[in-house]
Amino acid sequence: MKRIALLVLALFMSISFCITYAEPDVTTSAKAAVVMDVKTGRVLFSKNPDIKLAMASTTKIMTTLVAIESGRLNEKVKVSKKAAYTEGSSIYLKEGEVITVEELLFGIMLRSGNDASMAVAEHIGGSIEGFADMMNKKAKDIGALNTHFANPHGLDDPQHYTTAYDLALITSYALRNAKFAEIVKTKRKTISGPPDVEWNRSMMNKNKMLWQFEGGDGVKTGFTSKAGRCLVSSATRDNWQLCSVVLNCGPMWEESATILNYAFSNYTKQKVVDSEEIYQQLKVISGKMDLVEIKPTIDYYMPISQDEINRLIFIPALKFNNRAPIYKGSKAGELKIYLGNEYISSVDLEYCQSIESNDPLYHFRRIFRSVTD
Repeated sequence: MKRIALLVLALFMSISFCITYAEPDVTTSAKAAVVMDVKTGRVLFSKNPDIKLAMASTTKIMTTLVAIESGRLNEKVKVSKKAAYTEGSSIYLKEGEVITVEELLFGIMLRSGNDASMAVAEHIGGSIEGFADMMNKKAKDIGALNTHFANPHGLDDPQHYTTAYDLALITSYALRNAKFAEIVKTKRKTISGPPDVEWNRSMMNKNKMLWQFEGGDGVKTGFTSKAGRCLVSSATRDNWQLCSVVLNCGPMWEESATILNYAFSNYTKQKVVDSEEIYQQLKVISGKMDLVEIKPTIDYYMPISQDEINRLIFIPALKFNNRAPIYKGSKAGELKIYLGNEYISSVDLEYCQSIESNDPLYHFRRIFRSVTD
């Protein structure tokens, strides 16, 4: 029955190539926009996702990520004159002030401090250019191949750009870091003030989505004359987190809410692969048992709309030579997941039992090795 089912699925996949599906009934005035599932990276809504644009202070998502991954959060930073006098938004650092990297990151993400961004970059990267190199390397590692960073704060530069897709990809990666997720969902934070005053810096997060949008839990605003108004948002509902990006969007709060609500309303997070379900039985060569069961190694969840459920296709890529001995838990192949002709992901398949070989030569070699070892 499994083989028949697979043939039917393969036939359905070939038919699905010809099916046309309706465009989503939601729009945005943003020059570019994306809604992405944080866990799988699946895009649920997009507009001009691959055009290169200025990103303004949404840059600081990468600045914060690189700083966190450096493992140097507790280090103390001595603020340089260059950092203290950086133009634009500020947490009012003073030249010579000493403050931790972690405190600076709260200043970067809650109040968009350009001065804090410069201080972190100089401390972690040794220079602005050195830190930008770290940012660009991380972007490539994540797969954001149409992005280039020239600075840690996002002030306009012809060599500083991203795409809505890349920025969503970077943000989704960053949100899977517990420390990053903690910082960006913080509504209020107090950090140390300059040494010559008796007050600390009390900061409120500029991101209105934390208060105004159901489930809002991040991440960053941005604005320059070149970039326009930019907003990267995240929200979690029913243990399902989405990330949205709007670049050069006047009504960025309203339209970010609109496209996120569209995704939450039209898609649900569903388990499409069950790790407890026996997927198939395979014939065993030279084994003390003729068949071995295989199953997925993990549960796999993905966002899917109601009209997409019947378009899911599972194509196995299995080992053909299942010769004993076979060991429980070892890899038996992969289960590839498609939505029509769109590849989604793959899940490893594993053997459910260990099966000894019935080949006399195998046992002779095994005894010989035990004697000679």
